[in-house]
Amino acid sequence: MSYAAATSAYRDNDVLSASPGRLVVIVYDYLLVSLRRAAIALDTNNVDLRIESLGRSRDALCELLGGLDMEQGGAIARDLSGLYTFYIAELMDVSGSIDAKKLSRITAQITDLRDAFAQITAPATASAA
Repeated sequence: MSYAAATSAYRDNDVLSASPGRLVVIVYDYLLVSLRRAAIALDTNNVDLRIESLGRSRDALCELLGGLDMEQGGAIARDLSGLYTFYIAELMDVSGSIDAKKLSRITAQITDLRDAFAQITAPATASAA
């Protein structure tokens, strides 16, 4: 088995066996990778990579948005819904204006959200193991 195949199999197993909280962190990780690729694309003036990376970032935000349980989540779910919608609009703006500073601010804020979710789900992950 090649290294790439083994890595893919490990990643697939990680996703399939993950708790709902861990899945949120995985989507955040994917989102952050896409945002960092978009930043690299902005720096190197790589239009194709920028378009692809910002599109993947928006897709990840839509995945997070679609995963919200508005009934059980209450005010937190409503607040996150507003944030995710805001970030989607901001990424559309970054795509048109090529604003690296805005992209950097968005990435920093999403990093904070990801870290908070990771911290919240860590006790559940540790007790499940």
